Amino acid sequence: MSLPKYKRALLKISGEALAGPDGYGINADVIKSVAGEIKSAHLHNIQLGVVIGAGNIIRGVAAAAQGMDRASSDYMGMLATCINALALQDALENLGVQTRVQSAIEMAQIAEPYIRRKAVRHLEKGRIVIFAAGTGNPYFTTDTAAALRGMEINAEVILKATKVDGIYDKDPNKFSDAIKIESISHHEALSQSLKVIDSTAISLCMDNKMPIVIFQMMKKGNILDVLKGETVGSIIHS
Repeated sequence: MSLPKYKRALLKISGEALAGPDGYGINADVIKSVAGEIKSAHLHNIQLGVVIGAGNIIRGVAAAAQGMDRASSDYMGMLATCINALALQDALENLGVQTRVQSAIEMAQIAEPYIRRKAVRHLEKGRIVIFAAGTGNPYFTTDTAAALRGMEINAEVILKATKVDGIYDKDPNKFSDAIKIESISHHEALSQSLKVIDSTAISLCMDNKMPIVIFQMMKKGNILDVLKGETVGSIIHS
């Protein structure tokens, strides 16, 4: 059994992917599958923090485009991430994995407040820490929240699990001639305006020399393979 390349990582899960074929809400089979993949990494003594998006419930930018106040719509999105975080916590604990949910917005009845030192301590004790409510501020995406939390917990890599199997020069769902980019620098990713991850998150990772791996979430074994250092998806590096 090969040893993992990374001992501590931050996993960003797309909210949209949690909806599965339903297109909206939380698909029970998908959340169980994701929990199983996280458990397999956890069994290799990998310390894992998780940030989940809210695209399966509401997207702040989309709501703002329909006339809603941007700050209000972003706060609604933060609350939606808490729903997803609790769903993942339940799925993981049903598999016997200890977890903690920490929220950037205080809601004592359902989650701990986000405290960096406490989060690191949970990781050291072998718990999965699920970070909810983004950064706690509007105008920042959950991609940026993942990059920020990754820096704060001293993760070695940011993993972004999406519906596609890496970075392409254009949307592979719309263009059959889309070309996959297996490796690219932070600077190149910014200059080419690739939409696979938020530019603020890329900038933050570039400044701190944090690698980002983009890969397909629903392919069995992908999370563990990435953490072992195998070539999966695409990598953005310094």
